[in-house]
Amino acid sequence: MIAYRNEWMTFFVSIFLIFLECVVHIFTFCLPRPIIQMCYRISARVFNYFSAPPVILDPKQELIAHCVADADDFSDLCALFGYAAEEHVVQTKDGYLLGLHRLPAKRTGPDLIDMCARKTGHISPEIEKEILDSPPPDFPGVDPLSQDKRPVVYLHHGLLMNSEVWVCLTSAERCIPFQLVEAGYDVWLGNNRGNKYSKKSTKYPPNSVEFWDFSMDEFAFHDIPASIEYILRVTGQETLSYVGFSQGTAQALAALSVHHVLNQRVNCFIGLAPAMSPAGLSNTIVDSLVRASPTVLFLAFGRGAILNSAPIWQTIFYRPLYIKVIDWAIDQLFGWKCENMSYTSKLAAYPHLYSFTSVKSVVHWFQIIRNKSFQMYDNDMGTAKFGSFRGGRYRFYKPAKFPTRNIRVPNILLLYGGVDSLVDIDVMLKELPKHTKAIPVPHYEHLDFLWADDASEKVLPHVFAALKRANGEEPTPSERQKLSKLQEEEAKEMSRKGQQAANADYEPVSKTFVPPIPGEQEGWKLADKKDRKKGAKKRTKTFAGTEYALGGAAAANAEFEIPISSKKENHSHRLYKDEPDDNDLEHGDDLARPVSRSTWDAVEGR
Repeated sequence: MIAYRNEWMTFFVSIFLIFLECVVHIFTFCLPRPIIQMCYRISARVFNYFSAPPVILDPKQELIAHCVADADDFSDLCALFGYAAEEHVVQTKDGYLLGLHRLPAKRTGPDLIDMCARKTGHISPEIEKEILDSPPPDFPGVDPLSQDKRPVVYLHHGLLMNSEVWVCLTSAERCIPFQLVEAGYDVWLGNNRGNKYSKKSTKYPPNSVEFWDFSMDEFAFHDIPASIEYILRVTGQETLSYVGFSQGTAQALAALSVHHVLNQRVNCFIGLAPAMSPAGLSNTIVDSLVRASPTVLFLAFGRGAILNSAPIWQTIFYRPLYIKVIDWAIDQLFGWKCENMSYTSKLAAYPHLYSFTSVKSVVHWFQIIRNKSFQMYDNDMGTAKFGSFRGGRYRFYKPAKFPTRNIRVPNILLLYGGVDSLVDIDVMLKELPKHTKAIPVPHYEHLDFLWADDASEKVLPHVFAALKRANGEEPTPSERQKLSKLQEEEAKEMSRKGQQAANADYEPVSKTFVPPIPGEQEGWKLADKKDRKKGAKKRTKTFAGTEYALGGAAAANAEFEIPISSKKENHSHRLYKDEPDDNDLEHGDDLARPVSRSTWDAVEGR
């Protein structure tokens, strides 16, 4: 009851914030800069007054975090770490202009701390002494990689993001693009239409409803193919390797499923936190509402961009308060605790978390969640259920699914978090080619693949190993050692999860009640009215909503008093493929012993 009360509270708070967002969006455009700065100072005072004592940060890390958070764009972020970024623009067939970023060379710039010091204009005496005492770094530099035709890697962001999420970290060693560049790859980063770097079209202005009339279908049919073809044309390569995060994985799989020629352009596909068929949101009230009618988002946000005023909130809120708000929202919607990310990582990354996208693309995801199908956008949601008969076996209308089993990319690797609520890896593997390899990263949530403090140890080795295999190379001895250690940890996690899955239908009690199975348990039968009488209630058991009664030798066993019910499946009283009678249930010995999930499934005929 308390849980539902909290979820209703979250729901009403969300409605209030949506309304407040609309009001703030209107008024803040009229506010002068001094007023906005005053709001920031007020929020800082209020936060510091009511919050716990501030987190004590390392001065050096805090300086870096603030510099990264204050960076204006992708090129500015790369410059902080000493990398020069190229900017490219590609036009899709339907007239959208997409921004592409390229890291063509290894690091050639000054030290990060030096860059931060120059940008802020002041540093602490301790950090200044550290800079003066440290030897100058060695920056060998290389020619642009297009001349060398190095292997190409294309990275793509997730929903409500842009290419900045890959490089807004406090350490270059944890940054996937920078490490790929240092390893000799030609690194490109894409952007979806509508976000910060792709808010332009040859047909529609960005303030028109027509501009925002796109979903993941357009990402798959236009954005991904156009970006890949442009990159290969500029680099002169025949193939590239693709690394996608979250929706970046889903839209690329969708593109590969409908563009057969594109499969010949991609030699390796790596999905980080691959979201293709999410189970839903953590908050059941919000989840149920949106499942029932995904178009409710159109009523809340209109048919343009979603969360238009998010950058304004970021400007007004004191930065630690903004981090608290993001943490709360992530926890309420997805159940993520973000404990693998340090406070300085959040301080640097959260200001770059959000970028624009259409309400329609978010509605598309809720259609996928509701229908439990990786489908194209349903333009006729009002009649999709019309004509449904019992069991959903017949429908007059059904949205087309992305035919992901048709993908022919030779190397497919999926890295998913062990506690990521948005990834259902079993469902994904059923819809992908048989050679797809899936590797769990224990204790990882969704955003950890980008910003976790140990991502360089748990994610990068798998990425490099897959890329080397795709390019016909062998991992170095040190890389093999890292992979071996990771595989041991992953094997332990898989073993632990397998044991949990095997016992998922049974409660941990001293003596486990098992449904009657021929040859395994004697004395049990389906309960009748006589067994349910007051004096005989202790001799009955409930399993999956079906009541059984003790009889014969088992009736003397008084320890069978704890009712057990199935956690997952709502079995009917039919224990076999053919309906048994009461006599079929009374066979075997009189000892109750646990039965494995596979045995139970075999008896069920599944």
